[in-house]
Amino acid sequence: MAGRPSAAVFILHGGYETGLEAPAPGALNLPGLRMLPFARVVARAVRGDAGVRVQRIRYTHRGWNGHREDPLHDTVRALDDLRKEAGDIPVVLLGHSMGARAALHAAGHPLVRSVVGLAPWCPPGDPVTQLAGRDVVLLHSTRDRVTSPLASQSLTARARRAGARTCLVTIPGSDHAMIRRAPAWHHMAGILVSGLLGLTPVPKRVEAAFELPRGATASEGTLPLGGLDAGEPAPRRCGAGRGGRR
Repeated sequence: MAGRPSAAVFILHGGYETGLEAPAPGALNLPGLRMLPFARVVARAVRGDAGVRVQRIRYTHRGWNGHREDPLHDTVRALDDLRKEAGDIPVVLLGHSMGARAALHAAGHPLVRSVVGLAPWCPPGDPVTQLAGRDVVLLHSTRDRVTSPLASQSLTARARRAGARTCLVTIPGSDHAMIRRAPAWHHMAGILVSGLLGLTPVPKRVEAAFELPRGATASEGTLPLGGLDAGEPAPRRCGAGRGGRR
């Protein structure tokens, strides 16, 4: 990764509820492989700005592991290293499932401006105060059987009350692995990351959801995928052991 970046996107793959062993290497790491197309799409979306670094986070352990929260600490360590290298630059966290949970937990770090969570794992008791002042967009299939789209919807409402600008985008007819309707997932990730970095416009309906009052209902902040990026959006700028698979 040559040169000092002016902004960064961290890619966080999924994992397991428990698992102290290291993630499998290379092609054996299926959660990691799942995020490679997203890394490529994001790299294309930001290529007009050579200063944006796209970086995949490496986990020490393959599981979340309860109170250990291992992927969270890996993410914070990478953010700290980036801050030492490049100073206070804006970072967008893009995570899937367990990686989205780590991204949401790490959002209180001074570098993080935005989170894009794909099929996130959002247990009801997870904190949201760290999301205050951040832009948070969650994407979830309505047919997900591994993580709950209703839990994602609830989290956006709680995060909004805590001071986040947030919404949930529902993707019908897909699945947790994002295989069905994969192009839709990839496309939305690209336009959201680019928009949240201020390189391109954010979709109008996402921007409108960001401006909802804190007391808005969860359903008010839930957007169907269809036509989300249509029209002429208003531009905006970014502010300075093994358990079940997740």
